[in-house]
Amino acid sequence: MSKLVLTGPGAVDGALRDWEGRVTSVEDMPAPDAPVLLFDSGVGGLSVLAALRGLLPEAPVLYAADNAGLPYGDKTEAQVAARVAGLLGRMTERYRPRLVCIACNTASTIALGMVREVLEVPIVGTVPAIKPAAARTRSGTIGLLGTAATIRQGYVDRLESEFAADKVLLRHAAPELVAAAEASLRGAPVDPEVCARAAAGLRSQAGGAAIDTVVLACTHFPLLTTELGAAFGADVALVDGAAGIARRIAHLTAGQPMHRNGTDRALFTRDDESIAALLPALAARGLHGCEVL
Repeated sequence: MSKLVLTGPGAVDGALRDWEGRVTSVEDMPAPDAPVLLFDSGVGGLSVLAALRGLLPEAPVLYAADNAGLPYGDKTEAQVAARVAGLLGRMTERYRPRLVCIACNTASTIALGMVREVLEVPIVGTVPAIKPAAARTRSGTIGLLGTAATIRQGYVDRLESEFAADKVLLRHAAPELVAAAEASLRGAPVDPEVCARAAAGLRSQAGGAAIDTVVLACTHFPLLTTELGAAFGADVALVDGAAGIARRIAHLTAGQPMHRNGTDRALFTRDDESIAALLPALAARGLHGCEVL
């Protein structure tokens, strides 16, 4: 399971308790149609939605993509933190979600602290799945693919120190994969050279030939599992945190009434022609409604 950063109430012994352990009233239960808000810079969080649907098929979902801010990987930490906190503040006020999941490694590693200060709902974040990768590797050498902003974070350094201190962790920024994943869900073919370059970026580093486990430290990247698997070869395991995130959401919402009243929706921050190309992929994932913030 990936290390998750979270806070918020859950069902404990039949009573609701907040994140400091105080029992709250039954009236604080969310409405049955209160959505789980999944937030990402683009469509990468759909990989998390797939895992969530496997555990909580009855959960209402609002999928929010900040397409006006995509990509996050080339922005400064201050830009990402201010943007994510501001957007989620507006979204929680308008849509009243039962829980917010920041289904984006870059946003989570940078902005989670600020988001905690402005939101009063349970929050689940995601960070690179270094812990399970360290448990899985046999060679002791792990590769990590992420955005430029993610791989330079001190948070990643701390995860490495805590869970992979006796391993070799090689990092590579692969922004091309974000664009490839976005394009693939719009019906464009994936150029295998994009994935080959990402693999070469890790393999070409000192000790890179020993990599047997690769952390997909961006929720976009699992959308390219087939292509990345071909680029790395069958002897390399690809690890991401989607299943762990889904389990934490299920845990935090245990005992809550849920009802998918109507259509799950996708929310965008900018109206442009590229949204139309996404509609079939969104519908295939149960997101039939679409609106712009």
